[in-house]
Amino acid sequence: MSRGRRQAGARCFLASAKHRRQRLRRTICAARFGRGVAARHPRDRSDDYGPRLCHGRGKAVVRGGRSVRRRHSEHASGMTADVVVIGAGIVGAACAAELAAQGMTVEVLDAVGIGGGATAAGMGHIVVMNDSPAELALSRYSRELWLELAPSLRAADAFSRCGTVWVAADGEEWEAACELQRAFAGSGVKTELLDAAALHECEPSLAVPMAGGLIVPDDSIVYAPRAAQWLLEHSPGARNIRVRLGCEVTALATGEARLASGETVSGGLIIVANGLFAQRLVPGLPIVPKKGHLLITDRYPGYLHHQVLELGYIKSAHQTEGASVAFNAQPRPTGQVLLGSSRQFDTLDPAAEWPVLARMLERAARYLPSLPSLNAIRAWTGFRAATPDGLPIVGPAGDALPGVWIAAGHEGLGVTTSLATAKLLAAQIAGTRARIDAAPYRVDRFAQEASHGV
Repeated sequence: MSRGRRQAGARCFLASAKHRRQRLRRTICAARFGRGVAARHPRDRSDDYGPRLCHGRGKAVVRGGRSVRRRHSEHASGMTADVVVIGAGIVGAACAAELAAQGMTVEVLDAVGIGGGATAAGMGHIVVMNDSPAELALSRYSRELWLELAPSLRAADAFSRCGTVWVAADGEEWEAACELQRAFAGSGVKTELLDAAALHECEPSLAVPMAGGLIVPDDSIVYAPRAAQWLLEHSPGARNIRVRLGCEVTALATGEARLASGETVSGGLIIVANGLFAQRLVPGLPIVPKKGHLLITDRYPGYLHHQVLELGYIKSAHQTEGASVAFNAQPRPTGQVLLGSSRQFDTLDPAAEWPVLARMLERAARYLPSLPSLNAIRAWTGFRAATPDGLPIVGPAGDALPGVWIAAGHEGLGVTTSLATAKLLAAQIAGTRARIDAAPYRVDRFAQEASHGV
């Protein structure tokens, strides 16, 4: 097909709302010329990918018809709740559920809806990562918590213990796979090295030849917006949680969150868990946006069996400048294939950037040669909240904001580490010892680094 005909085809595709599917071969080509698949917010979706949530925007709601102990007017101290959580994404929902299970009353405020922002835009991959000892400890601990929680989740939450396959394209990456296997083995993470033949048997759609791979069988996936909803509505302490949507928090004071409407919501503790926007409420918080693109295909059951990533993804994930792409593909329970990933700095423009999308898909096609023959449904973008060292901020905000706690800056591991974040935060609030050391995740680590000239 000529370049002109491809461009014309892309224009016709975009002009018709009836034709949402497009071969990825056309998508890659058209993207080079500023055209491509329909770019929509991940919530603006067909029934092909996860259930739609009804958020009741702008209303104060008590989820699931549950009563809340001690409403605002009934609280003995006159406070709205024991804890006010800002953000109803997966991290905020996990924190609310953990504290509510300990008997605290929790008021959750979100400007839009449950499971929005980065929670809605991400892949929902629950993965153990080893970029640093602290990242390994947190992701391993949190994955264990997800595996414990999984039997309680609903079919709509789309939890699947699909495992992760790290692909080694050459001898150098094979050595990296062996090194990763040794690191995981030292932390009790079950893995298995795959030679080229075993890798092909495991994932026949992968290109041949590849040097081999590493499978991590207990890694999983989940539909994070629904999981956030479950945590707020159906977790053991859900009767202690009240969720209010359409509530934009504009400022904090001791024990108070001030809303754009002029209302003040009071609580014994304030937890800032609204991702990238945490920096607006806590001055000086070292969080920056990392933009990412994702694309989802039509249904192809059995095309992939595991989450499949190139070993170069680890380097790309923690790049601190410029734009990068890496191969990352996920089999959805619907039979669709979810494709990533890209990372960009210094932009808050949510528009899909077709040159970046084309690079991402071309990279993926090196690993999945038949990928260009699949139908693409849509592409979208999201923003990860990144810190300088790639670790989240979990702990007190500091002396300038007494009673304010932070759970933000999780970058691309918010879903993975949400449950462990909640455990770490709850332990610090209670003054008890958590299963892992909380020090590597506290915000004061940045002040310590500065004082030592790091």
